[in-house]
Amino acid sequence: MPPRKHRSYSTEYKVEAAHRVIDSGRTIADVARELGIDAGMLSVWVKDERRRVEAATSHGDQPLSASERAELQALRRRVSEQDKDIAFLKKASAYFAAMQNNRPGSN
Repeated sequence: MPPRKHRSYSTEYKVEAAHRVIDSGRTIADVARELGIDAGMLSVWVKDERRRVEAATSHGDQPLSASERAELQALRRRVSEQDKDIAFLKKASAYFAAMQNNRPGSN
């Protein structure tokens, strides 16, 4: 039997998966089945997120609501796309500047 591939999950994914359990009151097994992940792994994520929320609350901070988490995730995606656009525009700018300098009579 070939070894299983190790899948890695982003922090955002773990938090969202944990909140599917915490916010909905559904069981870890149900959510794990829905997401196609191991229930034991999801259990650890839920425990970690509950601990993080309790720590934030004990320091007087309010944890992010579901809508705030969704907005933050959307904004991060948007920034990532804009970073890609900026990198592309820098390359295009350098290309066209080089083309301008290499034209006959541009010296």
